[in-house]
Amino acid sequence: MDLLSISIGLGLGVSLFFSEFFGIAGGLVVPGYFALQLHNPINILLTLSVSLCVFGLGKIISKFVILYGKRRTAILLLLGFVLDAVGNEWIFPKIFTGIVYLEAEVKAVGHIIPGLIAVWMDRQGWLETLASLLTASIIVRLILILSLGKELLP
Repeated sequence: MDLLSISIGLGLGVSLFFSEFFGIAGGLVVPGYFALQLHNPINILLTLSVSLCVFGLGKIISKFVILYGKRRTAILLLLGFVLDAVGNEWIFPKIFTGIVYLEAEVKAVGHIIPGLIAVWMDRQGWLETLASLLTASIIVRLILILSLGKELLP
């Protein structure tokens, strides 16, 4: 099994635990992806900023269009995909060009991840989502470090 699959599986387990015991979740697969990106905090911050923009745009759009259920979820996922593509292709490279200490490519994590985070923000609130997402990601990363050790190093 590859590292991404293990991380996503652990993220699902930790998210389920958080959902059952605390009543909040930060996305089901998102903690697994974030756990593998914790060594790139700029990428995580970019992903969270895209997610907050998607969440805000969803609120604005819902004032003019009836959004509920599957339609709401689909719109947020689509907005996340589009904003992620625009940010990764045109905005983020221009902002971070010439910064010497950045070793890795600067971009938001995953194409669907910002939309998934926005869906959870819409369901339970932005603060609860961010708190549970970051906590679950750190727990998944710790489990990976304890079980895989040096294989996890970038």
